[in-house]
Amino acid sequence: MSPPPVPEIGVAVFILKNNKVLFGRRRSLSIGAYTYALPGGHLEFGESFEECAAREVKEETGLDIKNIELLTATNNVLSDKAHVVIIYMRAHLSDPDQTPQNIEPDKCEGWEWYDLNNLPEPTFGPLRAMLQGGFSPFPSAF
Repeated sequence: MSPPPVPEIGVAVFILKNNKVLFGRRRSLSIGAYTYALPGGHLEFGESFEECAAREVKEETGLDIKNIELLTATNNVLSDKAHVVIIYMRAHLSDPDQTPQNIEPDKCEGWEWYDLNNLPEPTFGPLRAMLQGGFSPFPSAF
């Protein structure tokens, strides 16, 4: 008998620029294939959420971020074989003039800034549900 599947831990980053958030359309991956999602990825052993956020954003977009903050977490059982805990972080660009680059074209079609009132389609299911439920990554003073 094989051992039961275990949850994966992912870190996703809301990068805020003016009133927009950075989204990319994922290519074929086991979780979130062909949906729009935030930059992010798997938490590595011994890594803090902030370290993971900065590393994944740099690896995927080439962007340097600052003011990285923990926002919330979601527990998502997507199927009998896919269970992912997503840690959502918020960050700002270290230099507002940076432009996102598609560093991993085999994993993402590209990066664009979107208004949360006009989400790209299709948005990754757990992220869409959270945002449609009223969650906002913007500071309350925004």
